[in-house]
Amino acid sequence: MLTKEQNRSALSVLFFTSGFCFSSWASRIPTLKAAFEMNEAQLGNFLFILPVCSLIGLPISGWLVSRFDSRHPLLVGFLLFTLSLVGIGWTQEMEVLIVFVALFAFGLRMINISMNTQAIQVQRKFDKPINGSFHGLWSLGGLMGILFATLMIRFNLGIGKHLAFVGILAAIITLISYLFMLKNDREITVNKLRFGKPDSFIFYVGLMVFCAAVCEGGIYDWSSVYFKEVVNAELFTLSYLVFMCSMTVARFFTDRLIALLGMEKLFVVSASVIILGVSVLIVFPYFYPALLGFFITGFGVASIFPMSFLLAGQSKKYTAGVAISIVGTYSTVGVLLAPPFVGYVAHLFSLNRAFLLFVFAAMLLMVFSNKAFAAKSRL
Repeated sequence: MLTKEQNRSALSVLFFTSGFCFSSWASRIPTLKAAFEMNEAQLGNFLFILPVCSLIGLPISGWLVSRFDSRHPLLVGFLLFTLSLVGIGWTQEMEVLIVFVALFAFGLRMINISMNTQAIQVQRKFDKPINGSFHGLWSLGGLMGILFATLMIRFNLGIGKHLAFVGILAAIITLISYLFMLKNDREITVNKLRFGKPDSFIFYVGLMVFCAAVCEGGIYDWSSVYFKEVVNAELFTLSYLVFMCSMTVARFFTDRLIALLGMEKLFVVSASVIILGVSVLIVFPYFYPALLGFFITGFGVASIFPMSFLLAGQSKKYTAGVAISIVGTYSTVGVLLAPPFVGYVAHLFSLNRAFLLFVFAAMLLMVFSNKAFAAKSRL
């Protein structure tokens, strides 16, 4: 009989591993851009593969989580995710690269839905808030991943060996963690994923997640490119490293901040900090000011996803898995549509001006958070 501490530890390892793998991919986007000789618009088209395939994976992931224990689709998603990462590193043909990126996006979607569903169920076994710590570990994994990637780039280790090592190690860790995950967490009642307009509460939570995802997803994919081509920094992964470092630190304080300020106020504060950080990037596109801008922005985006998924789990209409699947739709569109859109705007104007998209998204986040809590009060 597994204890709740073992369940929490196994899930914590997988949150960390997921962040490590994702940052390994994001840190190598400039390498792929150079290797396949893509300009900003072409890179935008390339990154558009992810939202299409991830959206295809959403209904499948939602059905799997509602049909089986969340640990089963989580295992399948992780294996697909990690092995695709290996393929991305070794392929030299654009057509094959597209296939691996498509599988990577599909696996990532399965992971996000099932992992956050399991997190909600594990949270219910504890009296104190722990959901923020899971997302903090995801960010810590991302931070460690970008540190490792920076070392690989510094010592001129090729993308193939780098991603192969990460992918194979992550697959082994996943297989071991699977044995200690929470079992029998499928909720029997109200567990069908219904298509169509959700209730107003989940609708506005989804829009909040969309706005946050635009900011977070855009920074993930474009921070290194920004630092390389706008700031002209040789060690282009440094911006992503600073962003992940600040987000990691802030996420470990998310549970305390919720207790101190409440979620409603914390959403507004988070959006305000994003606006400040991105404004610094736009107005001062130089080495140290840019690092400060990424650092501030990391603090701003840190708490939004943990709070949003926790908020979605309070839905009266849907079970946790189904609510997260619906909200995950908005998240997917934001995280994965924003990067190619930034590429298009950057190609027409400049990458610096394209970052205004993040300011606009943060402003909308304030509006939608107000509407979401108003809808919640009527439940």
